[in-house]
Order: sequence, then C-alpha cells, then structure tokens
Amino acid sequence: MNRKAIILSFGALFAASGALTAQDIELTDAQKAAAEAAVALQSTPKQEVKQKARYWTNSLKTTLEFGQTSLTNWAAGGYNSVSLKSFIDANANYKKNEIFWDNRLQLDYGFLYSADKPIIQKTDDRIYLESKWGYQAKDKLYYSASFSFKSQFSNSWEYKSSVPEGMDPDDPASWRDPGSRTLKSGFLSPANTNLALGLDYKPLSWFTVNFAPLTGGFTIVDDPLLRQSYSQPLKKEYEGVTDLPKLDDGTTVDGNVYKAAKFEFGAQLKMDIKVNVNDNFSYTSQILLFSDYLDDPQNIRVNWDNRIDWKIARFFSFSITTNLIYDDNVLIKNDKDLDRYPDGKQRIQFKESLTFGFVYTFASKS
Repeated sequence: MNRKAIILSFGALFAASGALTAQDIELTDAQKAAAEAAVALQSTPKQEVKQKARYWTNSLKTTLEFGQTSLTNWAAGGYNSVSLKSFIDANANYKKNEIFWDNRLQLDYGFLYSADKPIIQKTDDRIYLESKWGYQAKDKLYYSASFSFKSQFSNSWEYKSSVPEGMDPDDPASWRDPGSRTLKSGFLSPANTNLALGLDYKPLSWFTVNFAPLTGGFTIVDDPLLRQSYSQPLKKEYEGVTDLPKLDDGTTVDGNVYKAAKFEFGAQLKMDIKVNVNDNFSYTSQILLFSDYLDDPQNIRVNWDNRIDWKIARFFSFSITTNLIYDDNVLIKNDKDLDRYPDGKQRIQFKESLTFGFVYTFASKS
C-alpha cells in the first residue's frame, strides 16, 4: 500500500471517530435536558385538594328487643307472655375552636302482655332531651349553659292482683276499671325542665363534671289527679284552707286546687361518664344532684342512670340499664304501710332492665 492510500485511510478513520464523538455529545445533551425537565417537574409545588372542614358529628342508635314465653301443660305453672322494648339514642354534636354544642335525645318505650291479665302493660317509657353549649375558658374548663326536658309518652298504671268482686278477670274492660288500677304518671305528668348556667370541667376525654349554681326550671303535672302525689303547691285561693274540696268519693282531694307547674331555682351538680372500651363494649353513666334554694335546699334530688351495651354480633347486643331516683317531692303509696301513710311517702325508686335484641347505628364521620 502506498503512502497516499495510508493517509486516506487514517483520514477516513479520524472523520468517522469525530462523527461518533459528536453524536455522543448530542445524546448527552438530550439526556441532560430530559433530566433537568424531570427535576423541574418534581420541584413544582403540588396543589393539595383541601377537604371542607366538618364541625358536626352525628349518630343515631336504634335498639329493638323482643321476648316471648309459651307454656303448654307446664306442671311448674306460669303464664304465656310477650314483651317488646325499643330504644333510640340520637346525638348531634358541634365543635369549632373554643365552642362546643352537644345535643342528645333518648327515647324508651316498651310493653308486656301476659296471659294472667288480658291487657297490655307498659314497662318502659321515657323522653329525655339534653342540650349543652360551652365556650372554653381554660385548657379543660368551659363556661356552659344547658337545657334539659324529661317526661314520658303515655299513662302508666299500677295494677292490683285481682279485679273487684263481681267482675270478669278475663275481660280487658275489668282491668281498666278504677278499682283495678291506679294512675302513676302520664304525658307531662310529670315533666321536668331546667336551664342551668355554670362551668364544665373535662379532666378526661370520657369524664365531665358540670356545676351550675344558677339552675331554674319547672316541674309540670298536667293531670290534676297526680298533682298531690308530686307535691305541687296549692293555688293562691286555697292557701291556708284546712278543708279542701273533695272529689265525688269524698276522700280524695280535688287535684284542681293544686298548681299545674311549680317553679324551682337552685344548684345542680352533674357528672357524665362515657367509656368505649372497644367497638363492641361501652358504658355510660350520669349522676345528677339538685338542691332547690326555694324549698328545703337540704333535701337533695338524686337521679343516677347507668347503661352497659355489649355488641355480641354485627346486629345484636346485650344491654343492662339501671335507674335510681330519690325525689323528696314524690310521694309513693305502698299497701304495706297504707294505714300510716295514706297519701304516700318519699321512697327510693329503682329500676333494672336486662335485655337482648337487635341494634343498628347510623353515624357520620367526624
């Protein structure tokens, strides 16, 4: 190979290597541009979707409990019976910054039918509404104002063991005779309302103490037949009268001589406990103490309610409730000492209920 051919070969090889080097440089620049674009995209601030603030938390719990007993040729004795009980617990709570507003409505109603009395007997009946507004004063202390209303839906009767002589015990009308039963309560008979101004102390998430030194309200007894039993005051024109007008039987005082409503003003102490051990077990308790400045303030009115709910399956629960009441103004008659206390006397009232039934809860996320 002559010198000219060698020079041409080296020239071609050099040109080819130069072209490859230029291509490599171009590819590197493209890669750099792509990398820089990716970095720019990553560094661009992301636009976050803001969720609308929710200040309300709502829930509705419904319970329906059913019981039935059927006996056929049962040597030990007993009566066929059917019972039904319902319970509704509705909550609507508001919380924003230092302000809260809690609302709760509880409704109970239940009845029993037993073959020994061919009538429906009421076992549970309650309307309870509570509303509380508060403004945070310090870390766990709130100024508060609360309103409550308590009554029942329908009349409650206490039935005697038998109907009057000459009446048919298998006839429902016999058990509706005044000689077979005694009226104990009714709608707005009684009813209690109060407005309480004070302080809320919340040392724990599940425990609240409310002290309201300014608490005013009314005890209402709409039915004249029940006003004496609930110690309603006499109307002004009958104050000081020793011989009050009687009903037709000549022994019972005419209830119209008493006022339908009595104003109360005093101090209230209330403690609430709401413990959710887990999703299936909960315990609630409320203790309420009230002293009336206007009428024997040393006699403290006591209301203590407890409820245990154990959810044993998706739609079934086991519940225990207790209610304890002591009210110096409520006179309760007892056949054992009717001779000593014909108008009745103050007594501790206690009710306990153990039930199993269907439960469903509607709730909104907070």
